[in-house]
Amino acid sequence: MNLHQFRFVQEAVRRNLNLTETAKALYTSQPGISKAILELEEELGVDIFARHGKRLKRVTEPGQEVLRSIEIIMREVNNLKRIGEEFSKQDAGTLSIATTHTQARYVLPAPVAQLRRRFPKVSVSLHQGTPEQVAQMVLEETAEIGLATESLANFDDLVTLPCYEWQHVAVLPAQHPLAAVERLALEQLAQEPLISYHPSFTGRTKIDHAFSLKRLKPNIVLEAIDSDVIKTYVRLGLGVGIVAEMAVKEDPAFQPGGELVARPVGHLFGQNIARVAFKRGAYLRNFVYAFAELLSDRLSRPLVVRAMSNEASSYDL
Repeated sequence: MNLHQFRFVQEAVRRNLNLTETAKALYTSQPGISKAILELEEELGVDIFARHGKRLKRVTEPGQEVLRSIEIIMREVNNLKRIGEEFSKQDAGTLSIATTHTQARYVLPAPVAQLRRRFPKVSVSLHQGTPEQVAQMVLEETAEIGLATESLANFDDLVTLPCYEWQHVAVLPAQHPLAAVERLALEQLAQEPLISYHPSFTGRTKIDHAFSLKRLKPNIVLEAIDSDVIKTYVRLGLGVGIVAEMAVKEDPAFQPGGELVARPVGHLFGQNIARVAFKRGAYLRNFVYAFAELLSDRLSRPLVVRAMSNEASSYDL
């Protein structure tokens, strides 16, 4: 048996047992993949896949066990590569970060800049997506570290740690009648056209849940994944925006005399926790630990090391 066979089995499962797509992804031939998998099955004495003719139909019960072992072996192979990189290039390389738009736009610039000053030979690659895509990128090792509010704690193969807390704010034109109200009520917001995030982004589920508990139906007239887009449509008078507080802190439009006003609504929708995620069992380089520490004073290298060595996948504040 060899690593090529393991990689073929692993990729076939990722590609929903489609050997044509598997061959394309691995830049090889479909017959070659089929032959390698059959040879592995013969050597192991079990069928990894159930077949209908030449087509793979499902992973067998022993195949599930084989797949788990292959995942461990391939993870350790990647760790060996990273160990080599770590000791040959202590302070050089690429840090790949998977995150959502809100985190990339409002949270990451300062720690990324600090990391670059501390490790000038380290380049940074940002990958943006939905929280689910962020989790998947970390699991597939496209990224070494993930940062998002939703979903990360739902994956058993991720180790997640709380990074910081944040709340939503209501964004209104300065002339809006509710701009004079310091503590908004849910009933007041329910009477307004609202502009907020897509349901899978930036704490939107908490917004919907709060309205549902009060048996109120919010009038969502526009959804977006970008806080700047939401603020733009608020400026145009389309409605009241609900965004993450990070999106207004450095915006001059919210300074005294500015065109927009922000009102905290954490008392309505609760607090949100942004979490950082690593793939369980992954080998983390020095600058990955350093970046985690720059993200939050709650994170330290000893804490991350302890979390990565334990069985639990999620840690609370």
